[in-house]
Amino acid sequence: MATSIAFPLRFDGRGGTAAASDNDHVRDLIEQVLFTAPGERINNPTFGCGLLQLPFEPNSDQLQQTTEFLLRGALSQILGNLIDVRAIVVERQDSTFSVTVSYVIRKSGAAQLATFARTV
Repeated sequence: MATSIAFPLRFDGRGGTAAASDNDHVRDLIEQVLFTAPGERINNPTFGCGLLQLPFEPNSDQLQQTTEFLLRGALSQILGNLIDVRAIVVERQDSTFSVTVSYVIRKSGAAQLATFARTV
């Protein structure tokens, strides 16, 4: 079983690079897709979805639906071999974005629910 590096990069109690379980690694990958803007990664310019650019748009039902569609597409394109996205809920209150993703890890069949939040 391969060990994945924890995100964000940090050290463990013994001074080595911290590792992540398979479930935590997939969750970390989802977080990276959500909060990375396309073009931000030099060697992978299509990685990410640009979620943090949206707080400057007027809040509306159409924006929420568009955001959920954008996130589902990015997660399916980038992580489709690892996860099956079941549902995405985007909430925005003042300057805080909250994204809840319900997904199944393809390798294990484990259903997961993760919430990610950022204040902008």
